[in-house]
Amino acid sequence: MEAVNDFQGQSFDKLRRSCLRRGALFKDSLFPATNQSLFYKRAPPPGLTWRRPREICRDPRLFVDGISTRDLHQGSLGNCWMVAAISCLASEPSLFWRFGHWVDVVVDDRLPVSQDGVLLFCRSATPREFWSALLEKAYAKLNGCYEALEGGNTAEALIDFTGGVSEPLNLDCEALRLHSERRKSLFQTLAKVHEHKSLITCSIRPAEGEMVESVLDCGLVRGHAYGITAVRKVRLGENLLRTGGTPRLFMVRMRNPWGTTDWKGAWSQGSEQWQQLSRAEREKMGIVVRDVGEFWYHDFCCYFTDVVVCRLVQRTLLWLNSHWRETQSYGEWTPAPTSAAPTIAPLSTGEYSSSALTLSNSNIGPEGAKPRRNKVEVNRCSRVQCVVEQAASSIYMDSRSVTLRGTLAQGRYVVLPTTFLPGDTGRFLLRLFSHSHVHLRCAKVQKINLMSSGPPEMSPLRINHTIFCTCYIQVP
Repeated sequence: MEAVNDFQGQSFDKLRRSCLRRGALFKDSLFPATNQSLFYKRAPPPGLTWRRPREICRDPRLFVDGISTRDLHQGSLGNCWMVAAISCLASEPSLFWRFGHWVDVVVDDRLPVSQDGVLLFCRSATPREFWSALLEKAYAKLNGCYEALEGGNTAEALIDFTGGVSEPLNLDCEALRLHSERRKSLFQTLAKVHEHKSLITCSIRPAEGEMVESVLDCGLVRGHAYGITAVRKVRLGENLLRTGGTPRLFMVRMRNPWGTTDWKGAWSQGSEQWQQLSRAEREKMGIVVRDVGEFWYHDFCCYFTDVVVCRLVQRTLLWLNSHWRETQSYGEWTPAPTSAAPTIAPLSTGEYSSSALTLSNSNIGPEGAKPRRNKVEVNRCSRVQCVVEQAASSIYMDSRSVTLRGTLAQGRYVVLPTTFLPGDTGRFLLRLFSHSHVHLRCAKVQKINLMSSGPPEMSPLRINHTIFCTCYIQVP
């Protein structure tokens, strides 16, 4: 495993030895049991107190019968995005991957409790189990306070928990509704992704004027993050076919982070389809429900608009039957250009290399970024004379991380990381995954001409966006 960095310089082993030597319980001075650790805008609810697990219940435990999705029930904080991400993880270690490094976050076990003695935020269905509440507290500390976890992004949480590569699946909802082959292709993709241990979450994007977390007639919730915990291709028996079913269904098992099951349509518990199958038949078909909050769903394309996949780089392949290598490069958006660019080694032989490029912003917040790749002429090593062609470009989005896939021919390319808003500053990390030994080198740009003779959509650079550091890619 990679080296782990101590968050804010706190070493768990040293703190533990100090507490044992003094015979005292640990109190985290860097994340104290005060209002500043809870909220930065609103006031805490009346009667709130901080208590250790032994003050909340008898015989508290970190884990009770292992880890499962039923250990995660969202509390009064609007962080379903984080709870959905954790429910996908199940047995991952409680370390965080932040900006290219694994980070070990130390917290004490004092937890915010409401005036009726119940944990205010994330909690387990088993009252004496506390791992989910403590993991949430560690993530709140990493982000500054509990309120900083409201209204976040599931893709970012998955990256933080795993160090993986998160990217959205392209869903053309109208085309999926009209064409059965496209629906089949989508479910085949979901099945392959899940089979290779990738993590999947989905949501229903609210339309203009619709409220986030408003409930549809079918029981699903707009703007709410659901986790996908299984994907099955089901062959139906004669009983179900007589009721108008199709011979085969693609089914997904989903989980609501609220710990409740509100889906009211076909294949929901208590529905006609569900009642016509015995428990033994459901187990044989593989459509079992493990925990509270889970339900099976087959008309995925009817409601859901967004799917995020997180591929675990350390444990699985980004693509099937392939070997991928990761290269990283750090850079910085600064108020003024810097100088000096490195030389690039001569090209090796070869034709094409498939690649995935991920750009991450180090800032904690909604600042977005966009990687853009342009092929450059090769007669000079340290200066980009002109842009020959634009090889690929991602869309601009208000997100901390952006992923771009593509296939690059032999040649040199320059990556131009730009900010979502003009003039933003901060550090960024480029992660390049490729089949072959592709070289990625950082170059400090001295001057950039932002003029373009073509239409705006063909411009090699987006005017007024901070681009003071680039990276070269050399494809052998």
